[in-house]
Parts: sequence; C-alpha cells; structure tokens
Amino acid sequence: GVTCFNDMYFFPEATAEAALRLGMRAALGILTIGFPSAYASDADDYLNKGLATRDALRDQPLISFCLAPHAPYTVSDASLEKVATLAAQLDVPVHIHVHETRQEIGDSLRDHGVRPLARLHRLGLLGPNLIAVHAVHLDQADIALLADFGGKVAHCPVSNLKLASGIAPVAELARAGVCVGLGTDGAASNNRLDLFREMNFAALLAKGCSGDAAVLGAHDVLRMATLNAARALGMEEKIGSLVAGKLADLCAVRLDDPWMQPCYDPVAHLVHVADRTCVSHVWVAGKPCLAEGNVQN
Repeated sequence: GVTCFNDMYFFPEATAEAALRLGMRAALGILTIGFPSAYASDADDYLNKGLATRDALRDQPLISFCLAPHAPYTVSDASLEKVATLAAQLDVPVHIHVHETRQEIGDSLRDHGVRPLARLHRLGLLGPNLIAVHAVHLDQADIALLADFGGKVAHCPVSNLKLASGIAPVAELARAGVCVGLGTDGAASNNRLDLFREMNFAALLAKGCSGDAAVLGAHDVLRMATLNAARALGMEEKIGSLVAGKLADLCAVRLDDPWMQPCYDPVAHLVHVADRTCVSHVWVAGKPCLAEGNVQN
C-alpha cells in the first residue's frame, strides 16, 4: 500500500535501483554524518557522493532527493550550515532525526547550550523544508518554533515504542498547526514497516495520552499517511490525494473479507482494522505495480 517513501541511509544508489525495479516513487536522502562507514569517509565525502547520485538520477521521474544530516548529535555545526546552504540552493527538504530521546536533549544543552531544535534554528535549518523525524520530546517552545517556521514532523510511533524513546505529542502539534506525516523508521527498529499499523498506533497513542477519544480521528490519521506526508516532501501538488491533475499514485484495499465485516465507516476500517495484507492493487503514476496481491515488476 505504499507508493512513495522517504529514505535516509548509506548507498542511496542501491535504494534507487530497488525502487525503480519495483516502480515505486522514492525521495532519497543525501546523507551527512560525522563518522566514517563503508559508504564514505567523512561528512564532505557523504555529501559529495550523495550529490553525485542525485546528478546521475536527475532524469528519473520517480526519484527525488532531500538533504539528510543524520541527527544534531552526529553532525557538526559546520556541516549543518553547509546542508542549510545546499538546501536553499537546491530547494529540497532536509530530513533529520531530532528530539528522539531525552539524552539527546540533555547532551545538546551540555554541549551547545540550547535544545536541538533551537540549535537547528540558530544554524539556519528551521523552515518549511525541515522534516523533523521523531520529534518525541518537545516542550511548548519547541512546538512554537516548528509552527512559527513551518517545520514538518515525521511521526514514527512503532519505532518510538520499540526503542522506548517515548510518545510524540501529536495532538499538541496538530493543534499548533504543525504538519505531521507518518513514517516507520528503519527495519532495525520497526520489523513490519506497515503504514496501516502506524496509522492505528498513532491514533491509539494520541487518544491514550490525551484522555480524549475524539483526538486524532480516522480521517486525520489517514491524512497524515497521505497528503501530510506528501506536503512534508514538497510533493503535495503531485501526489497525496485523489484530485484531477495529480499523478495516479493510489492503492485499492479489500474490505470484503469476513474479518473486515461489518464495515460502517471505510476510513475508520483503514485505520483500526485493515493491515497491509488487505491491499489488492497499487498504481504509481498510473502504472500497475501490484495486482490481486501480486507484484507486477
């Protein structure tokens, strides 16, 4: 049931190859991180290799890119400033893990004198292109910063639970007008990578934390998984909703299995009953990628 994903990891060219083979849309991260790996030797090497991959794939309509500094605690001020400059020049999103754990915030206060989001603001990274991944431990000043500067949030409820990171204040973010999309994080902290499961957990956690059963209704959560996510990637004019003139990225979900009955509200069923096994068909840019549960590419 996924037609487009945003990824941050080593070897983005391999991710692009897999996505193109399946016919999926992918927004790939140009990673920046302050330690060596099998992929790159230092922060500049990461950037240079990612930018070279972007140049090599610039004619692929299903592939786009974002800048992806891993996290404030793994990237220096100098590298973050470089990312901010490149993001402005290229007009691409900036995908960064931020405010995921309490320790991250304590370390930032010790080492930089400010909380991580305030540091990103100081370095010129806080704006409409920012995708703050996780954003679990936010105070009112953090939420106000995101709202005032148009930052987006990628909410990854299952990963946050598996790692005992905490529960993001999604209801408060929504009330402040912050655009929140849904994510899964990587396979190491999320074994299923099932956005139906993420929708369900997002809704239940928000209700449980707030004590209000009306918080984050099914339509709100479905929007987080679709149009809000497209908006975070700067792609809302092309994908994210079924509107004339947009690209035909869509999926069909079976609601007729016995365990799906009775169905009084299809949207509530998508959030609270269905899972990925219910997806029967997927199209990306109008091309069939899944038919009757069978991969077509």
